[in-house]
Amino acid sequence: MLKKLFAIGLIVFGLSFAALAQKTVVNNARAKSMLLGKHRFSLQWISWDYFGAATVTERGGVLYVKGEQKQRGGSDFVRIDGRIKEVNAKDFRFDGSVVTQVSHINGGEACTRDGEMTFKITGTRKYWRLAEMNNPCDGVTDYVDIFFR
Repeated sequence: MLKKLFAIGLIVFGLSFAALAQKTVVNNARAKSMLLGKHRFSLQWISWDYFGAATVTERGGVLYVKGEQKQRGGSDFVRIDGRIKEVNAKDFRFDGSVVTQVSHINGGEACTRDGEMTFKITGTRKYWRLAEMNNPCDGVTDYVDIFFR
């Protein structure tokens, strides 16, 4: 009976530890505050005039980001969806997907980036830009931006 209780305890502790390990690491409270909420969201190929929206929410100590920008009168888009793993003063690490579809890139087919990526603030810019700018499906540079509120 004692072995069974010990095994159950390890399973419960393991599950609790796994859930705890997935919480967003916040190294800068001000940056977290800047991230939470609704932001303008864009890919330069779609429009600099008509932005989409990306929203950062918090559930159980984990920050999530989800958003989209769609081309007006066309089928081009950019989407973001995933979990923010770490927040620093000038960047955040994201684990999820960024999907782009632009008519003149990659034969008009969608291009998906999956996994861990970084969004950075550089210089005096008022947005976080995806650091992995090289489009993996074509030889172009994508500017995927999440603007400050």
